[in-house]
Amino acid sequence: MADRKSYDFNIAGLPYRLRSSHDEATVQELVSFVDSKLKLAITATKSGSFQSAAVLASLNIAEELILMKRRALRELDSLEERTLKIAHNLDHSKVQKTGL
Repeated sequence: MADRKSYDFNIAGLPYRLRSSHDEATVQELVSFVDSKLKLAITATKSGSFQSAAVLASLNIAEELILMKRRALRELDSLEERTLKIAHNLDHSKVQKTGL
């Protein structure tokens, strides 16, 4: 396992510390992403509850992740189908060329 480094950062104005094997740029990207999602959720939450906003932000992030996974799986299925079709066509063309 790679060396883990501690990072201090703020999300929605609250301080956090994270130990991660990721580089600083990756951690900053993660923090910025979560911070922006949480800030949007805070403005959308009528109760003003940080806990409600955190749950809403988590659901929004989960939705993005699940939709991206579904799209990636559909793309993989499509690529697999096209690859099998190309392989079949290649095999079929070899048979025609050899006269079998």
